[in-house]
Amino acid sequence: MHMAWNRERALIVATVDDHRVTPAELFFDLVFVYAITQVTALMAVHPSPVGVVGGMVVLALLWWCWCCFAWLGNVVRADSGGVFAVLVTVMAVVLIVSLAVPEVFADAPGGLSAPLVFVLCYGAVRVLHLASYWLSSPGDAKLRATLRRTALVSVLPPLVLLLIGSAYSGKVQLLLWISAVAVDYGGIYVTGSSGWRVTSPGHFAERHGLIVIIALGESIVAMGVGVSGFPLTFPVLGASAAGLLLAAGLWRLYFRQLGEAAEHRLDGLDGDDRTRFARDVYTFLHLPLVAGIVLCALGMKKVLQQVADTGHYGLAEPLHGVVAWSLTGGVGIFLLGAAAIVLRTTGRRPTALAVGGGCCLAAGPLVGLVPALPALAVLATTTTVLVTLHGRRSPAALTTVA
Repeated sequence: MHMAWNRERALIVATVDDHRVTPAELFFDLVFVYAITQVTALMAVHPSPVGVVGGMVVLALLWWCWCCFAWLGNVVRADSGGVFAVLVTVMAVVLIVSLAVPEVFADAPGGLSAPLVFVLCYGAVRVLHLASYWLSSPGDAKLRATLRRTALVSVLPPLVLLLIGSAYSGKVQLLLWISAVAVDYGGIYVTGSSGWRVTSPGHFAERHGLIVIIALGESIVAMGVGVSGFPLTFPVLGASAAGLLLAAGLWRLYFRQLGEAAEHRLDGLDGDDRTRFARDVYTFLHLPLVAGIVLCALGMKKVLQQVADTGHYGLAEPLHGVVAWSLTGGVGIFLLGAAAIVLRTTGRRPTALAVGGGCCLAAGPLVGLVPALPALAVLATTTTVLVTLHGRRSPAALTTVA
C-alpha cells in the first residue's frame, strides 16, 4: 500500500509490459464522450456534404488529441502525479474545444471567436503531449530527436494552417483545415517510427477498444436525442431496436473478430515493427471505425426523429440528402476500415467486408427511396448477417500472422 501511494505521488512512473488501463485514463475518456456527441450535433445542424466533411475534419483533430495521450499512457502511468495533472489539464482544454465545435465553421456573433479558441486549445494539447513525452525520456536520444522532428513537421505547420483558416469562413476555412489534417497525419510517416514505443500491447489494444465502445455508446445516445420530447410509440420502439441491433453488429465485428487478432499480432512484434503496426492499425485504421460509427449515428438519429415526429413526417417518409447516405455510408466506412485492419493484421484479403463496405457506400441513393424505418431495419439485418458470415468463413485465419 505504501509503495502504491508513493508511486501515485511520483511525477512520472514508467509502465511495464503487463500494464493495463488505469481509472485515470477512463476518467480522461469521459470528456471525449461529449466531444464525439458534439461532432454528431454539428453535422445534424448542417446536414450537407460540406457540413459532413467539416464534421469529419473536426473528428480527425479530436482523434489526434486522444491518440497522443493513448501513446503516452502506454509508456508512463497516467495515474502518477505529474502525468495525471497533465491529463486533467488536457481534459479542461478538450472540454473547451468541445464547447466550440458547434460554432467552429459558423461563428455566432458576440463572445469569443469559436474557430480561434478551437485552434489555440488544439495547439495546447499537442504542445502538452510533446512536453510530457520529452520529460518522460531524459536518456532516450532517439525519442527526443523524433519529438523535435514531430514538432517541426507534424505540429507547427498544421497549427499555422489552422490559425490562418480560423480567420476565414466557409469553403476557404474548410480547405485550409483539410490541408492541416493532411499535413499533420502525413507528418507522422515523414518523422518515422524510431524512438516511439509500445510497452504494453494489452494496454494499447484495450485503450482503443474503449474508444470504440465510447463511439458506439454515442450512437445509442444519438437515438435517444432524436426521440427526445416525442411520445413513445410502436414505430419508435421498432426503430430503437433496429438501431441497437446495428450497433451490436458493429460491436461483434470489432470485439469478436478484429480486436483479439490485432492485439495478438501486436504482442508478437517488437521494436520499430511493433511501433509501425500500432501506428497503422490503431492510430490510423481505427479512425475510420470511429468516423463510420459517428456518421451512422447521424443517420440513426434522424430516423428516430422522423419516426417519432408524426406531426411533420409520415411513416413512409424516407431520409433525404447526405443524411440518407450517412446511414449506410457510415457502416460502409466502418466495414472498409475493418477490412483494412484484417489485411494489415493477417495479410488475408477480407472479401466479404470489402464488398459489403463498398455496397454500403454506394447505397445512399437507395436509402432516399425507402421509408426511414424499413431502411434502418434492413441495414441492421444485413450488417448482422454479413458479420456472422465473415466470422464463420475462416475464424482461424484471423490469428494467422502474415
